[in-house]
Amino acid sequence: MSALMIGWAGVAALFALLSIRTPIGVALMIVSIIGITVMTNLTAAFGIISALPFSFIGDWSLTAIPMFLLMGFIAASTGLTAGAFDLLRMLLARVPGGLASASVGACGLFAAASGSSIATTAAMSRIAVPEMLRANYHPSLATGVVAASGTLGSLIPPSILMVLYGIFTEQSIGQLFIAGLIPGVLSALVYMGMITMRCTLKPSLAPPVKNPFAWPKFWTLLLSVWPFPVLIFGVLGGIFGGFFTPTEAGSVGAFLALSIAAFRRSLTRQALGTAIRQTVIATSSIFFLSIGAIMFTRFMGLSGVPRALADGMLAVSDNQIIIIVMIAVLFVILGMVIDSIGLMLLTLPVLLPVLEAADVNLIWFGIITIKLLEIGLVTPPVGLNLYVLHGALAGRVKLRDIMSGTTWFIAMDLLTLILLIAFPAISLFLPSFMTN
Repeated sequence: MSALMIGWAGVAALFALLSIRTPIGVALMIVSIIGITVMTNLTAAFGIISALPFSFIGDWSLTAIPMFLLMGFIAASTGLTAGAFDLLRMLLARVPGGLASASVGACGLFAAASGSSIATTAAMSRIAVPEMLRANYHPSLATGVVAASGTLGSLIPPSILMVLYGIFTEQSIGQLFIAGLIPGVLSALVYMGMITMRCTLKPSLAPPVKNPFAWPKFWTLLLSVWPFPVLIFGVLGGIFGGFFTPTEAGSVGAFLALSIAAFRRSLTRQALGTAIRQTVIATSSIFFLSIGAIMFTRFMGLSGVPRALADGMLAVSDNQIIIIVMIAVLFVILGMVIDSIGLMLLTLPVLLPVLEAADVNLIWFGIITIKLLEIGLVTPPVGLNLYVLHGALAGRVKLRDIMSGTTWFIAMDLLTLILLIAFPAISLFLPSFMTN
């Protein structure tokens, strides 16, 4: 059996394992170990297996992941997120669906302070959804907006997915961060526009809320959200100003979050313990999955599957847009059954040769990839944000209503995706001002 046939057999075996709900990291490792052993020998396979995880985990860039996670979990557990929603709900009180639009804005702000879609969704589900339900918003709108807006944590920097993408594709994490700014804001504005239009045409979705604007309360709320600009500008301003690298920014962000929480006297022992525990669990999961992905990358490289796939796709068309559309269809389908990090790490080893052969800008493709993964986070049956939200609400809203509520937002995500593909400048305009 040729190496190429072994490679394709490994891909088939991988999806067979995933179909019986084998954890992705475990499935990747099993297929890689067996595949490398068959193509070489047991001694060579164990040599590769013992060396790869150590060299990968030893990459300094990976330290950004636990630090950004810690920053986000500290912000969530110490209540640094509450004021943003209250301020935005006052400013948008007279806009149809104002509470829902305020939820979008608050999710975007928290995303910029956390880098995690899951952390954003979990935090905002406890703040925004109960308020909308008390205001008699339709349950599908109240939950759908938070589930979908929580995905902004993947696109608005800093982003854990961007860090992983940058490491695996050897692209500048700083450029990826700044490239996500305009697409992230665009996604939020498209959501808000859709909400306003739907609630104008169908007022029963979101009855008007009596929340008159009052200057004293406005100034009080404005002062309560000062942690956000300090944290956001402290991290992103430092990166873009060249004061520290994106890797170092994670530590700076975690330190700032700790300092702000301590200054506000909300850094209790319980809150800190919760943040650390959640960080350890999330980091372990990501690292385990990443080790499986790096082993699968080596297996695919030895088999020649990525090169064969690149030749096959280029035989269909060498047009960048057509290739990206084909990849987008693949991501949307796989995103229904595979979580976002797993999907990205599973597909990158196979797709990178295709993209390089077609001379696709990998920063631009990175933003498209993140947007596709965002869609997967709210696409049944595996959409992780759906279950995070459902769990946070303790079953107060039925899962099918949450899924129904995300339908309009998925449609808006597809519209934004089309714009990102058709107009690469949306993603590449800001990075063009960076020198590295």
